[in-house]
Amino acid sequence: MASRPPGEVRRRIAFDADTWHALHQLSLDSMKSIQELAGEAFGDLLKKHHCPTTLKEMLRQSARMHPANDGPARRRPMPRSK
Repeated sequence: MASRPPGEVRRRIAFDADTWHALHQLSLDSMKSIQELAGEAFGDLLKKHHCPTTLKEMLRQSARMHPANDGPARRRPMPRSK
């Protein structure tokens, strides 16, 4: 049995026949493996939902969640009275 790279996780995903045929054809047309297409699709999905994918992004997002890390609040100028 071949050893996996560290940090790699494997899961099974079921597709209906039509979706599988479309993915297979896309992989042939784009000369990418199903694994590459899945990685691209899941990366786009995480980006769409603003989910961090690297440790650096996770730490940056975590720091933004604390109000103490926010910059000074900008105040609106008061309207001048005549």
